Amino acid sequence: MPGQATASADGTPRQIVIGGLDLETGGHLPEVTLGFQTWGEPNADGSNAVLVLHALTGDPHVGDGPSDTDGWWRELVGPGKVIDPADWFVVAPAALGGCCGSTGPASVAPDGDPWGSRFPFVTVRDMVAAEQALLPELGITAWHAVVGGSMGGARALEWAAMRPDAVRHCIVMASCAATTAEQIAFTQAQTAAIRLDPEFRGGDYYGHGAGPVQGLGIARRIAHLSYRSEAELGMRFGRDPQGDEDPFGSNSRDGRGRYAVESYLDHQANKLSGRFDANAYLTIAEALMSHDVGRGRGGVEAALGQLTAVKFFIACVDSDRLYFPEQSERMAAALPGDVAVHYIHSEIGHDGFLTSAHLLEQQLRDEVFH
Repeated sequence: MPGQATASADGTPRQIVIGGLDLETGGHLPEVTLGFQTWGEPNADGSNAVLVLHALTGDPHVGDGPSDTDGWWRELVGPGKVIDPADWFVVAPAALGGCCGSTGPASVAPDGDPWGSRFPFVTVRDMVAAEQALLPELGITAWHAVVGGSMGGARALEWAAMRPDAVRHCIVMASCAATTAEQIAFTQAQTAAIRLDPEFRGGDYYGHGAGPVQGLGIARRIAHLSYRSEAELGMRFGRDPQGDEDPFGSNSRDGRGRYAVESYLDHQANKLSGRFDANAYLTIAEALMSHDVGRGRGGVEAALGQLTAVKFFIACVDSDRLYFPEQSERMAAALPGDVAVHYIHSEIGHDGFLTSAHLLEQQLRDEVFH
């Protein structure tokens, strides 16, 4: 099969250069590299290919191996799981504009310096446009399924809208048809935290120290509160102090100890700041703000109503306070035919699509991966 040498059965990272890319809002990238990982092997006609799309700060490492890091969706992808590489050829690309293998703001521009503040605005549709290069590269004409949660769900939906000829099943989890005002507001607070960090330097901080890690950490704290439910935070932390720290142990505001939930947010902030580029966070977060499957297509209902060639599997988390279940219900109602919404029952909140996706195993096997 053409391009088969670029694939790896065990998830080894790969890259391809897809050339220049004209962007939806008029920008242009003269040369784009797309990072991706694959598991399993394509069958003779490529009909077992499954595209798995990551969320905002995710990466292509959807399944285990070859590193020691667990795959972020090992609940669904792996030996004996719903998407078993023994049966399915799993392909997971890194989103355009990020920092996990595909071209992004930290990548080298034609002049030899990082793109930085010069990196153009990209949309979810631009991400999908770049990802389409994987089809000929891997010798595939269509995906058996395109699967994504959160931002990955937005990408999956755009795949169905942009290339209905190349998508047999579209699985959208914990996502929506168009980003809402509240979701935009949550994101704006995050992006403002990064831009207001003195070390941001207008986006050109490369070579000037650690960069806006404090702003990125605040962005992560804000985001993580929307990823977890109030019930889950209360159950895990309550009003407990962090270890031996005493929130009432000092008459100085800067000297008091932390509550356990504060320590948890600090940990999440430090984890992300250690592995993610702040400019990339801005780029893909603002791309997600742009998500609207109805833009230029007569509105959401018109855009979804014409997707008669694609079979949809819609799922939500009942405790999600970022992407409310009602949004999934409205999406399903606008699609052709009788599309059910499958509920993940979890107290976790939005992140339940990661931690509890196994609860949909039987439905996925019955409807998509049989």
